Amino acid sequence: MYAWIWRKLPFGVPGKLLGSVMLATATVALLWYVIFPWAEPLLPFDDVQVEQPTGDTGGPAGGNPDLPGEDAPAGDDHDLPYDTEQNNTPPSPDR
Repeated sequence: MYAWIWRKLPFGVPGKLLGSVMLATATVALLWYVIFPWAEPLLPFDDVQVEQPTGDTGGPAGGNPDLPGEDAPAGDDHDLPYDTEQNNTPPSPDR
């Protein structure tokens, strides 16, 4: 298919290169401005539903008591081993 398009484009190699770029740009524009907006309502990507866990397991929806629940203190399992409030110190001169 691409060889057929390449053979049908006029004006030698420069015209074929320019024509190829124009065809690719027109295809992307057609997809971006016509096809994708038409198909967006048909796709479920924006239909996100977060459900509350059922039952009182003391943890997340999976029921694993080892994992912290909603009442866990902030930063309990996510403590970073470095300071995020200031910039890192510059490397020493011997490096």
